[in-house]
Amino acid sequence: MEITDLKCALIGDNPIVRVLTDEGLDGFGEVESSKPYLKPHVLFYRDLILGLDPTDVESVMLRIRKLGSFKPWGSAVSAIEMALWDIAGKAAGVPVYKLLGGKVRDRVRVYNGSVRFHMQGYEPEHFADVMAKMKARPEKFSLIKQGISFHSRMPQDRPEFFGFDARPGARHFARGPLNERGLKHIVACVEAMKAVLGDEVGLALDCGPGWMMPDAIRLARALEPLNIAWLEDMLTGDYTPYVMADMYRELTRSTTTPIHTGEQIYLRHHFKELFEKQAVRIVGPDPCDVGGIAELKWVAEYADLHGIMMAPHGTNDGVLGLAALVQVAATLPENYIAFEYPIGKPDWWYEIVTGLPDPIVVDSHITVWDRPGMGVELVPEAAEPYLAPEDAGFFTW
Repeated sequence: MEITDLKCALIGDNPIVRVLTDEGLDGFGEVESSKPYLKPHVLFYRDLILGLDPTDVESVMLRIRKLGSFKPWGSAVSAIEMALWDIAGKAAGVPVYKLLGGKVRDRVRVYNGSVRFHMQGYEPEHFADVMAKMKARPEKFSLIKQGISFHSRMPQDRPEFFGFDARPGARHFARGPLNERGLKHIVACVEAMKAVLGDEVGLALDCGPGWMMPDAIRLARALEPLNIAWLEDMLTGDYTPYVMADMYRELTRSTTTPIHTGEQIYLRHHFKELFEKQAVRIVGPDPCDVGGIAELKWVAEYADLHGIMMAPHGTNDGVLGLAALVQVAATLPENYIAFEYPIGKPDWWYEIVTGLPDPIVVDSHITVWDRPGMGVELVPEAAEPYLAPEDAGFFTW
């Protein structure tokens, strides 16, 4: 079998990768909707993989893996990798998890991810209201993650809590010291959320990046009595092209509250120092950024050897990334906590694919399906109306 073409198209706002073969099999991968500009970057790899056997996934990846980079550029490599696994599973007639070593769990636990409610404000009562709505969701999430401080609009809407003027910039554009009022306010908001969730539902906090080290230590210690599941990306994070293991180690050693990072990291190599220095307690690589699902599995196994837990990040706004997460999460070692559950946005995503269970999430878990490949298929005639005009030939051979 040989790769005959590599295509990338926008379906809605989502860049979708398609790898074609000379035997009539194709595979799909996904880039999250916030990265529509990556289409030319995906196609950069086309000539490098033409003629190769897509079922020799690692051999193909050796041609392109070193040509990627930190978030967002690793998304192109990651999406191609997932499309290759999709083909390999279809060719073998087995689900992808069989090719990754087989499943060790029949259901995979998820947390709320892109299931969100609009914040009416950033007072404790607003956070409590959102938690009540989330707790009542039919998915019955056993773990909920909420953005606070720098992973919210607090720096813009309540700058008096931070002691500095928020600067415009890229994705997460505020960084600076808190004042005493700011720290107390954030703690009060977390206390309000835990009062709603109790010990029935865990609470994880997406915090940044943006924290200065003294403030990060103070918050982590202040929250110790609340048994927070983790504090995520306090020092680095989204669109931060470096790891800062020494700083994370200092933060981790200062508190019993678990410290988490990793969704921005590309390739296993950049997790090595985090693990060997015991710099974090939990990592959350995204299969759509880390280099693909086999790369994520390698990171999970190496983390497990160092006593570090695994809670993979989930790409938003599409269900092809969800399928990949289900396949790889089924194979991860016992350090697996849950992955961040992505949903189809807009809702018509559920009308252009087949293979998803209904309902998808039951009691905070997804049952692992057994169809070949990723087990979720795009329906060309249903998806074509959502293609950008320049991508009209995406589903042709």
